[in-house]
Amino acid sequence: MAEQKMLKFVTVGKDMPEKRSADTRRQDFHEIYGEYAREKAAEQAGRCSQCGVPYCQTHCPLHNNIPDWLRLTAEGRLQEAYELSQATNTFPEICGRICPQDRLCEGNCVIEQSGHGTVTIGAVEKYITDTAWEEGWVKPIAPKSERPESVGIIGAGPGGLAAADRLRRAGLQVTVYDRYDRAGGLMTYGIPGFKLEKDVVMRRNDQLEQGGVAFRLNCNVGEEIGFAEIREAHDFVVIATGVYKSRDLPGPGSGAAGLVRAIDFLTASNRKSFGDDVPEFDSGELNAEGKRVVVIGGGDTAMDCVRTAVRQGATSVKCLYRRDRANMPGSQREVANAEEEGVEFVWLTAPNGFAGDPVTGTMVQRMRLGQPDVTGRQSPELIEGADYVEEADLVIKALGFEPEDLPALWDQPELEVTRWGTVKTSFQTHETNLPGVYAVGDIARGASLVVWAIRDGREAADAILERLATSASVAAE
Repeated sequence: MAEQKMLKFVTVGKDMPEKRSADTRRQDFHEIYGEYAREKAAEQAGRCSQCGVPYCQTHCPLHNNIPDWLRLTAEGRLQEAYELSQATNTFPEICGRICPQDRLCEGNCVIEQSGHGTVTIGAVEKYITDTAWEEGWVKPIAPKSERPESVGIIGAGPGGLAAADRLRRAGLQVTVYDRYDRAGGLMTYGIPGFKLEKDVVMRRNDQLEQGGVAFRLNCNVGEEIGFAEIREAHDFVVIATGVYKSRDLPGPGSGAAGLVRAIDFLTASNRKSFGDDVPEFDSGELNAEGKRVVVIGGGDTAMDCVRTAVRQGATSVKCLYRRDRANMPGSQREVANAEEEGVEFVWLTAPNGFAGDPVTGTMVQRMRLGQPDVTGRQSPELIEGADYVEEADLVIKALGFEPEDLPALWDQPELEVTRWGTVKTSFQTHETNLPGVYAVGDIARGASLVVWAIRDGREAADAILERLATSASVAAE
């Protein structure tokens, strides 16, 4: 009788890949988790209960066929597992590393709810695709036939690249325009190497380029090239710029030296990892070494900042957040990793201004949680007379991002935006009010996750292909 490969969650416990010690990982920007060995990946995949209603799949924005590729991994059929994973996800090795699985697939795992510990879905997903690269199963895009239609994609982040991949596979001519000198968007310059090592992103960029996707880098739309010019050059346009405008923090001393934006801090650190010349880092302006660092915010960007500051050699790192641990938006796994590395979280605190210029401290108001707001989260309320100053030499503002004013920047006043400034699109197709122009990712949905941007990019590409198929059908009649 053949050995039962699945449903081992009762006898086999949850076992994550080995995590490097906090003391070791504080010293560098390498990823903190090791890689499963083949036997361990099969063992952990075999814990899946193969439930009839897979909540892991339902709660994945890409609706990845998670139970199926877990079963294939448990059976040692890794190439088939990779092909199934790749069928729904353009960048599975990236999602396996940076998706907040504790809030998505793993957080909704049935055996987790029954007290057996979740299946380590993200770690297995990463293992499958890393193995596929090593074995040469990941091939450059090779369309069966070329098509004359062209698409211009503005933004080389996950949404734009996912659309580029899907459209190029269908044989369309694809050009990606991006303001930076490397493709990848926040995957390249925003997310630190200890969560996503940069060679993982660069090899995907290379794969797209080898498959015929053209990149025009260092190309800021509205300056080096106009939006109207791009629209004229292509049959379709996909806007995938992301959101880069940082929310600011008003108050006394808000213009002091030593107050920096999270995106600037993270970009400088990532550029140094590439070996780039970064004067703002070398001068100390965007370098936490030897400084008392305060990070304001509680999302994933704030977690990236505190953990980067630790690795740069800060003397202390504190994170101020106006709610408590249970109500913070960032990944709880990330909070735990940060605490292991020496970050102190100061809950129920809100900045009220800054002392000194250069900054010497953050004026802090203590808070308490009051009545729930419209989302069900308890709203923070000030505690009168409980103010104090948190000493700091470097304050990093990680309060989230807002969309840039694209209609003004691109001289396109007719481009419709929502009251939040995001580009208004059709829910089904992602098309804007401008015919043949689509918008995906954060610029359409607001600051969100990489996995949602990938989904948007794939859906917009599918809508373009559907339109072309419909047009061809009509013409044939």
